Amino acid sequence: MNFVQYLNCLLGITTRESLRFLHQRERFFGALVRPLVWLFIFAAGFRSVLGVSIIPPYETYILYEEYIVPGLTAMILLFSGMQSSLSMVYDREMGSMRMLMVSPFPRWYLLLSKLTAGTLVAIAQVYLFLAIAWFWDVQPPLMGYLLAFPALFLSGLMLGALGLLLSSAIKQLENFAGVMNFVIFPMFFASSALYPLWRIKDSSVLLYEICRFNPFTHAVELIRFSLYEQISWIALAAVTGSLLLFLAGALYGYDPARGLMTRKQGGG
Repeated sequence: MNFVQYLNCLLGITTRESLRFLHQRERFFGALVRPLVWLFIFAAGFRSVLGVSIIPPYETYILYEEYIVPGLTAMILLFSGMQSSLSMVYDREMGSMRMLMVSPFPRWYLLLSKLTAGTLVAIAQVYLFLAIAWFWDVQPPLMGYLLAFPALFLSGLMLGALGLLLSSAIKQLENFAGVMNFVIFPMFFASSALYPLWRIKDSSVLLYEICRFNPFTHAVELIRFSLYEQISWIALAAVTGSLLLFLAGALYGYDPARGLMTRKQGGG
């Protein structure tokens, strides 16, 4: 197969994911309601008590709503990545995923295409949220919106790969939702999405260390720095390393010769 065929495969999977998202209106509104509630309600209530002092990448004191916007964009990527993985479990049960897997394209390419398509759909949601936040006076530099795309893409791939890894180990759709509650909320709240790590360190050193080693924290910081035209090299290295680790685990899990899916089906 040549390059054009691989590209057509990627475009086909991306189009399918986009149409599925557009046809599920509750998913569209749900993706925006969560971050908007935090921005419009919680941030307004905490503005007077949780103002953030001068910390990189900010060059002056900022209001709380400006601080949490990068974390809320990462939250969109997190929920979207997990929902995309949920669709993998559903497709696997309904049989459509099996039809895709028997195509002549390598399995790793199909999974990577699925991951890329889901990430691009999530990034479209992120930019819509950033547009709404701009009217709420959260206005990073204009160049930051462009520079944030690579950070959003890399972070989305990392979180999506984590979802793929989890979906490869889950046989039934009913079990996936329960597992997600033990992944999404701990990752989100034990991070720098809602409060600076130095505030956490003042109250609990143990929680600070957990947050510091949380891959989601580094995704948030990578997005935060890129929005303000800077690069956090530590966050970039952590997100890249986590992506490679989660992706390798997902590819192993979906390998019919030795992955988790085969062992579970054989044991069931």
